[in-house]
Amino acid sequence: MRSALAMRFFVLAGACLSQAAPALAQTPMQGLQLRASPMLAEKRSAQSEREAPAFVQGDRLEGQSDVQLVIEGGAQLRQGSTALRAQRLQIDEPTQTVQAAGQVRVARVGHVFSGQELRLRMDSFEGFFLRPQYRFLSGGQGQAQRFDFQGDQRMSAQAASYTTCERDNEESWKPAWQLLADRFDFDFEAESGQATNVRLRFYDLTVLAWPGSVSFPLSTRRKSGFLPPSYGVDTASGLSLAVPYYLDIAPNRDATLTPTVMSKRGVDLGAELRYLERSDQGTLRLNVLPNDRLNGRERWAYGFVHSGRWTTQTSSWGPLSYNLNLNRVSDDDYWRDFPRQSKVLTQRLLPSDVSLAWTQGDVQASFRTLQWQTLQDPQQPIVPPYDRLPQLVLRHTGFWNTALGGVESAFESDFTRFSALRSRTQQTNADRLYVRAQVSRPWVGPAGYITPKVQLHLTQYSFEEVWRGARSAGRGVPTFSLDSGLVFERQASWWGNAFVQTLEPRAFYVYTPYRQQSGLPNYDSAENSFSFATLFAENSFVGNDRIADAHLVTLGLTSRVLRPDSGAELLRLGMAQRVRFADQGVTLDGGPPPVNAERISDLMFGATVNASEQWSLDLISQYNPKRRQSQRLALASRYHPSPYRVLTSAYRLQRPVTTGDSGSEQLDVGWQWPINDLWGDRGQNLGPGRGQGGRRWYSVGRLNYSVTDGRLVDSLLGLEYDGCCWIARAVLQRSYSGVSRANTQIMLQLELVGFSSIGNNPLGTLKNNIPRYQYLRDQVSPPSRFSNYD
Repeated sequence: MRSALAMRFFVLAGACLSQAAPALAQTPMQGLQLRASPMLAEKRSAQSEREAPAFVQGDRLEGQSDVQLVIEGGAQLRQGSTALRAQRLQIDEPTQTVQAAGQVRVARVGHVFSGQELRLRMDSFEGFFLRPQYRFLSGGQGQAQRFDFQGDQRMSAQAASYTTCERDNEESWKPAWQLLADRFDFDFEAESGQATNVRLRFYDLTVLAWPGSVSFPLSTRRKSGFLPPSYGVDTASGLSLAVPYYLDIAPNRDATLTPTVMSKRGVDLGAELRYLERSDQGTLRLNVLPNDRLNGRERWAYGFVHSGRWTTQTSSWGPLSYNLNLNRVSDDDYWRDFPRQSKVLTQRLLPSDVSLAWTQGDVQASFRTLQWQTLQDPQQPIVPPYDRLPQLVLRHTGFWNTALGGVESAFESDFTRFSALRSRTQQTNADRLYVRAQVSRPWVGPAGYITPKVQLHLTQYSFEEVWRGARSAGRGVPTFSLDSGLVFERQASWWGNAFVQTLEPRAFYVYTPYRQQSGLPNYDSAENSFSFATLFAENSFVGNDRIADAHLVTLGLTSRVLRPDSGAELLRLGMAQRVRFADQGVTLDGGPPPVNAERISDLMFGATVNASEQWSLDLISQYNPKRRQSQRLALASRYHPSPYRVLTSAYRLQRPVTTGDSGSEQLDVGWQWPINDLWGDRGQNLGPGRGQGGRRWYSVGRLNYSVTDGRLVDSLLGLEYDGCCWIARAVLQRSYSGVSRANTQIMLQLELVGFSSIGNNPLGTLKNNIPRYQYLRDQVSPPSRFSNYD
């Protein structure tokens, strides 16, 4: 044998193995343990590949030691991660060159090549293959007149094709799409390919021809260059064409520049910058339309989100976190004219929020500035929320192990300067200091719990100008509450199955004396929604400007049915009602008390049914015993029998509460379902992100119908066709951005799986609007070199 640089051959002979088998069978294998091996690593070093021993096998072997070896008839050569098969192999040991002929097949790190004639240096993996077919680990494949190997990571092909369509066994097989080029250069280190003088064919139609060179990805790794163009049409901007350019600045930074031509408005210049540092991350978005032909003015929008965390190892101080969320647009109509912008920039309330937070043990402190941009609609004006310039909050929580046991305490102070246009809010701006001190002692056991709690709310206002005859005002309100509950369990059996059933009664008592608050401004308080959570809350208002007086008790009862083996909840039934012993006197603005402040409240009823992993049902009902009808009703169901089959429905009813309130009644249906089920084609279960096989149609959609208005408020309808290596999508979306103004857009896309896509991408719209929507292609894990192991 030659030195370590030469190939070390081990000849496999069936006879030798058969003679050794009995001896191996008689050898005791006590204490056999598995251990990790570098041979199974996804990536092996070049040195380990060169130093790996070579194994050869064939019907006939002849040659001269250290000079040449010829193998004929089922010839095989394996070294490291390279496996070579052919009818004839000629190995030149001094140069470590292999010449193969007749049904040649080479497999290396998941890449497979097959043809009739090969010349290859095993130590450097350099050589050529004549008229081969190839298949890469990433799924791309094709054929070429000549394929050149230029080492482990680089290869080139002459007069070749490339596609991700799966090859079948028929001689007449032809891919649905393929990229033809005079030359391909594949760089697996950069995970990209480059083609020269290209033609993209979809079936028999040439959809793209380019005399120069184009690059394309060989994996999901990022790479600078033009992204597929996006086409769209909607009633707000007309036809649009976006050509994004992606910049891979660094492994943790990238940018996308997106000029968009709109037939009705002009050219919009968009940019997005993303970064991810060790302790910071953020995204900056910017759009500028220099001259909107419909409005005759400049239109712009920006959004900036940043979050970070600062810590030091040399100090005992806790970490400091900081967050920025800045959003602004040029005018009040932006949210309606550009509905395809990001969700934050298409809302009518745009926050600009900057905050700092510090934590040290039981102490938390934060500093915040919040300013709103309110986009007004003359037909639907809204009162803008107050800016907080600034807001300082200090919190402390503690646990005292006293003679009475574990007493818990909490302290919170909040100083905020509220600012807004008085012409809109009709009240003065002010500085407000709010302090809440709390002490509680919970007793918790397996059968139940009881928690008495005492709170004190202190508030002081300093007005910017005289407000109702004063420049300042204050308030102090104590609160006592007692929360208690029991848990009963029993073994149950229904329909021959064993279950665990629970019965959980709960009683919650609150006493808060009345304090006059009608002369105080209201900056952040509103009525709590009526729900199970708010029924068991001390204050019937949210915010700190109003503390409701209360002398009441809330009674609730919950029953659950559980599986005894897993604890999975099959059924939950709950009901709760509040009884007041005195009328509530505190209101938001000095008017009548809230509707939910009656002596005997509405009855809250809820039910959740998880009949199986496929079926679920949720019901929430607010029943008014005086009117003998449901004041609010929400019923939702979900049927999800298998991947890519989901059907959701919901019915929501809100009856009028006050005079002038029209209430609402809506029906909501969403789905993703294979149309092939109609003719009995159930498809295949290929796992998540792989669809259900080729030649399948899918229907997707969501409809939100307002019974009150007698119209579809939002609608989304679409079709998807899975052609194995290509997917076509057509989606129609219509949504209202005002009382009578609606926008309609059409999204068409052709996705060449694993390569690129053409058209307006609707996947984000489908994912955001259809509950549990699943992508037909979604890489769950990277491919392994053992996927095509030979």
